[in-house]
Amino acid sequence: MIKKLLYTFLFLSYGLTIQAQQSNIRKGAISFEFVNKEVKGTISGFESKSRIDWNQLENSYFEGSVAVETLDTNNGLRNWSLKSGKYFDKNDYPRIHFKSSEINQNGIDYVVKGVLTLKGIKKPLVIEFKRDGDTLVGSAELYSYDFDIKIKKKREDNLVKITFRFEQ
Repeated sequence: MIKKLLYTFLFLSYGLTIQAQQSNIRKGAISFEFVNKEVKGTISGFESKSRIDWNQLENSYFEGSVAVETLDTNNGLRNWSLKSGKYFDKNDYPRIHFKSSEINQNGIDYVVKGVLTLKGIKKPLVIEFKRDGDTLVGSAELYSYDFDIKIKKKREDNLVKITFRFEQ
């Protein structure tokens, strides 16, 4: 009887240890900067189906989206224009999606490769994260031009830097 109790206790302890090494993303904040025009902003309406297994990253995945309607640059007229059909087209494409295809550790950093879907256009995106306790802070760069959001005429003048802050 004592042996059974001991095995049961060890099995439950092992299960709790495994569970503690896996986590879901509960909350996210995303900010961006359109470098050429020095315009900064945020986008929210964050939804995530992500799961992180810190011991076996190959079992992890990042999948989430944000609502275009929440795009905010602290300028109402600019926000309205950006959400219009000419740029983000919130009516036809209300959400921006990301889904990982690969997650690796590089020293103390985590590299998440995946596909970003914006305005129905799918392009690869690499996000580099640092872990700070229960928070992941990441960064990525893209060209809005690649997603048919042409603020400036040349692709290289449409650089957007993105910062992610996810809480587990």
